[in-house]
Amino acid sequence: MKNNPFFIEYEQPFDSLPFDEFKTEHFLPAIDESIKISNAKIENICSCNEEPSFENTILELETSHEDLQRIVGVYWHLFGAHSEGDFKQLAQKISPIVSSHTNDYMLNAELFKKIKKVYDNRLDMDYNEHDLKLIEDTHQSFIRNGASLNDSDKENLRNLDQELSVLSPKFSNNVLDAQNSFEMWISDKEDLEGLPEDAINAASESAKKKDRGNEWLFTLQMSSYLPFMTYSKKRNLREKLFKAYGGLCNGGEYDNTSVIKKIVKLKHKRAQLLGYKSHADFVLERRMAENIENVYGLLDNLYEYSYKAAKSEIKELEEYAMSKDGLNSFFQWDLMYYKELLKKDKYAFDSEELRPYFKAENVINGVFDIASRLYDLKFKKLENVQTWHSEVDCFEVNDSDDSHIGILYIDLFPRSTKRSGAWMNALLENGLYKGKVRRPHVLFCASLTPSTKEKPSLLNYREVETVFHEFGHCLHGLLSDGKYQSTSGTNVFWDFVELPSQIMENWVGESDALKLFAKHYETGEVIPDELIEKIKKSSNYGSGYLSLRQLSLGYLDMAWYTNLDDVEDVEEFENKATEKTKLFPSVPGMTVSNSFGHIFSGGYSAGYYSYKWAEVLDADAFEKFKEDGIFNKETAASFRDNILSMGGLKHPMDLYKKFRGREPEVEALLRRDDLIK
Repeated sequence: MKNNPFFIEYEQPFDSLPFDEFKTEHFLPAIDESIKISNAKIENICSCNEEPSFENTILELETSHEDLQRIVGVYWHLFGAHSEGDFKQLAQKISPIVSSHTNDYMLNAELFKKIKKVYDNRLDMDYNEHDLKLIEDTHQSFIRNGASLNDSDKENLRNLDQELSVLSPKFSNNVLDAQNSFEMWISDKEDLEGLPEDAINAASESAKKKDRGNEWLFTLQMSSYLPFMTYSKKRNLREKLFKAYGGLCNGGEYDNTSVIKKIVKLKHKRAQLLGYKSHADFVLERRMAENIENVYGLLDNLYEYSYKAAKSEIKELEEYAMSKDGLNSFFQWDLMYYKELLKKDKYAFDSEELRPYFKAENVINGVFDIASRLYDLKFKKLENVQTWHSEVDCFEVNDSDDSHIGILYIDLFPRSTKRSGAWMNALLENGLYKGKVRRPHVLFCASLTPSTKEKPSLLNYREVETVFHEFGHCLHGLLSDGKYQSTSGTNVFWDFVELPSQIMENWVGESDALKLFAKHYETGEVIPDELIEKIKKSSNYGSGYLSLRQLSLGYLDMAWYTNLDDVEDVEEFENKATEKTKLFPSVPGMTVSNSFGHIFSGGYSAGYYSYKWAEVLDADAFEKFKEDGIFNKETAASFRDNILSMGGLKHPMDLYKKFRGREPEVEALLRRDDLIK
């Protein structure tokens, strides 16, 4: 391991990772070596003749796989953010290796015997709350991963986990490859009618990169897809692009149909082996929602309001499209286009008017400024830190007393080597690492509107919300005060993890916040009150449909992970699961499931409802900020102390009640979305 960068001391600022040194060939040897280190430490625990204790058992186990966690964490980060060539294929090897190792120690009878003894005696000892939580979480993790099974069932569990470990990255790779394989070329300038100049320039830049300088290239990247669907007057091309996106991985070379069926079947088998009726029952045991009934209770509670509003919105759009262009039929690929046109007519507001005020650099500075006003944080750009790509910026984050908080990486723009969407990760969680409690290194990635030769990166309003959302996750990771990595930062119940992110989006719609950063990229003019007023008046435009869309995805997710029967036809299953939310006829060949990475390759299986669950939390919590003042220091300090810093130390509902003084009220969300008066 002498030449492997994962095991060489580098004098990087703040112990940041030497990304320039990492090569594809380094990962497998580093993982093998870290597993040897982990196994040796676990063997020491098992062979120890002393009475099992927190120090010689729980703490030793917590630190036994810290090398492995970091190496694998770097791999999965790069897998999503900058995966090219042979690198992404490594997932098919790495995932089974790590899964096998996890099974090895989770199913180790002697190890579990010692953990159980510490757990059984925990209340007789004077443990602090951090140590006690780690004991309880460790014991439960072993139970939920098969430690109490008989030998035969343990072997079955191993086999199931091995299969699953290959399928999830396969699903992701198929989606990325399918997305990258689609190209819509335009050679006739008339086919660009309606598109904003920025979208045309970006498409031209994309074409030039492929040596087709006289054409324009549109792809399924959101920064390309959304402008086209919103502004293109060419209905036939909108249909083409829409069907390509909706048909991702449904048939053809990158078909995910069989992958989905296998993942669902295996997860149900795993749950039943562990004593649960379904995968959803297994998952929800460790969620705020607690059970399937409560999830459906939330979805159904919001459904009536959302469906009624959404149906009214679609009817209005249909009538508008008829009167404006004589359309006798209205399809999903018409939705975004006529929605934008109607918004212009109703509110004299073109969303593109906002872009000049949302230069990407200014938006980042704005979210920093708001964090500073709320939590007294300081951000300093670091120039001497290695990153995974030249577009990535890195910042040191300090507290008001200049004490070090952590490191923040920001990666904003699309690449062919980067998956679509936006996400936050931690490269190093706050907590014990190499014998010391270390401060976190966090990042967020997105695929926002890139710069062109003509203009810098100018974001649309939704992209600004995305920046604030992911930054909220980063704050959750950065401001953690946990003692151990596994109970720190964003390691909380999944339906609580979106509260810190979603609440940050609220500041984007506030005048006092907008004026801090929304400045014209050429003139420096602060966004005028007239535009802010238009934003506010149109803020709930289409909220019914958007809410219904999220509910539909929540119902679909729950259907997959509560259904115990074999699924013959994915399209048929999906249509049945989402029937009550449909406002348009189904389009043959189009499914959500086949590219639904959240629930088939991410962490949201039986958990997509979490977005709506957390929306209730964030709407209710932000009402507190509105009451006290959006930059109120005391309210912000309470949110930091009770929510952001606590990690998974206490039950989320207890944390929320400590901040709000009561349980959340669903009416807050309905009020914010203007679904009730």
